[in-house]
Amino acid sequence: MTDTLKLKALIVEHGYTQKDVAKMLGLSAQSLNKKIHNKTEFKASEISRLCAVFGIENGTTIFFANRVDFSSTSAQC
Repeated sequence: MTDTLKLKALIVEHGYTQKDVAKMLGLSAQSLNKKIHNKTEFKASEISRLCAVFGIENGTTIFFANRVDFSSTSAQC
């Protein structure tokens, strides 16, 4: 699951618009929007391209975010 807030922040920090990023990936703005908002998944090639553009060595926290907060749960056996 994509961390929408982190990805949007990276886009803005680097001075791009979502339309710019969509064009870089060969997508329509609508298709990129669906991927950012987890309605469809990014392809590996798209993740690789975004990591290169944004200078990210490990995109795991952005593109494979886990929405479950385990720190707030306690294990009960």
